[in-house]
Amino acid sequence: MYPLFLLPLQVERIICMTDLLYRYIKYPFKPLLVTLLFAISTQVMAQETNAQYARRLFNQVYGMVFGPQGSNVHYDVNIIGIYKTNGWIWYKGKKNRYAEARYMSWCDGVTAYMVDKKKKTVGIYRADDDNKDKYLSKFKYDLNDYTYSWKYCKDGIEIDLKPKSSKLFGIKQVMGVLDRKTHHPLYLKIKVAFFWTTVKILDFKTGNIPDHTFVFPKNQFKEYEFTDHR
Repeated sequence: MYPLFLLPLQVERIICMTDLLYRYIKYPFKPLLVTLLFAISTQVMAQETNAQYARRLFNQVYGMVFGPQGSNVHYDVNIIGIYKTNGWIWYKGKKNRYAEARYMSWCDGVTAYMVDKKKKTVGIYRADDDNKDKYLSKFKYDLNDYTYSWKYCKDGIEIDLKPKSSKLFGIKQVMGVLDRKTHHPLYLKIKVAFFWTTVKILDFKTGNIPDHTFVFPKNQFKEYEFTDHR
């Protein structure tokens, strides 16, 4: 069995062999040659298990969202019909920013500014301080603590993550659906305890996100009360 990281190299070699031989063999033998080499390449790729391919696909999408090139999306959240919200979020490595009707946030990788427009307050935190978001801090996770699988579905490609160990609280399952061609995320379904949260992902963009996107515009909040929690 080929090591996973060598699979692209093996397929690339097969493609090169096909191209060279195709140029010099007479026509009657070419279709047979292509069929045989295609079968070989398929056999190589088939050695990648469902779980391995699901994790590789997940890593690809994760890189598109959180990589150094940056990304931004419009999201629409629905928690079992009880709580709904929507907004925009930007990522670039350790930097992030989001904007909703009431809440806004800027994090430049060092300092995070959490804005409550209703209360007209700004909380200042270290970027790595879990207390800056009382909800997200409850759902810390390690991607290696989950099993991965994938399958085709009516909307595209479905990736499923399930925890290796069962817990009463926390994330029970994550189901992400991707576009079949671009692999851009379309929506997420997250099961926490006994209920599901649906996150629709719209207008996904990856790349060309400038660093100034994550700089807190202090002049826009002169009338707000600032509290430094660092």
